[in-house]
Amino acid sequence: MNVIETAIAGLLILEPTAYGDDRGFFLESWNRRRFADFGLDLEFVQDNHSRSAAGVLRGLHFQDPNPQGKLVRVVNGRAWDVAVDIRAGSATFGKWVGVELSATNKRMFWVPDGFAHGFLALEDDTDFLYKCTSYFEPANEHSLQWNDPILGIDWPLDGLEPQLSGRDRVGMPFAAIATVA
Repeated sequence: MNVIETAIAGLLILEPTAYGDDRGFFLESWNRRRFADFGLDLEFVQDNHSRSAAGVLRGLHFQDPNPQGKLVRVVNGRAWDVAVDIRAGSATFGKWVGVELSATNKRMFWVPDGFAHGFLALEDDTDFLYKCTSYFEPANEHSLQWNDPILGIDWPLDGLEPQLSGRDRVGMPFAAIATVA
């Protein structure tokens, strides 16, 4: 497994070793001992799977209290995945990292507690898998504005208007978090 550090400490891009031939491929997407060897001693309690059409933007979501760490990957299609640091007192508070995840590149993205997370599906039938460290609690789920000008996230929309849920259309501005943090 190749582990790539990002510009924000704790956010990691993981490239599993894929063994393939003319029949297909095999890769190990989770091995607790192997992940612990490179500092991710994690216990996952919930797996989620979403399918999205091209242009669907989900996020930026976070849970407070009871934040969720997420190990995410795409097993069909392509997505632009984004994590925003919302940890109070962090030197990178309000900064974001984006990475393309796809069935082809097989990359995974580790998003620890204290980050808002979202993605934009770049192809139809994009299947996105999440392993979560805490249970989903709807009463504690929040959404940041995906296009907040303070964050300045560079979503690869190519002039398209994203498809958003009702909740994501009315996400809170980042300034609401910044005044609390």
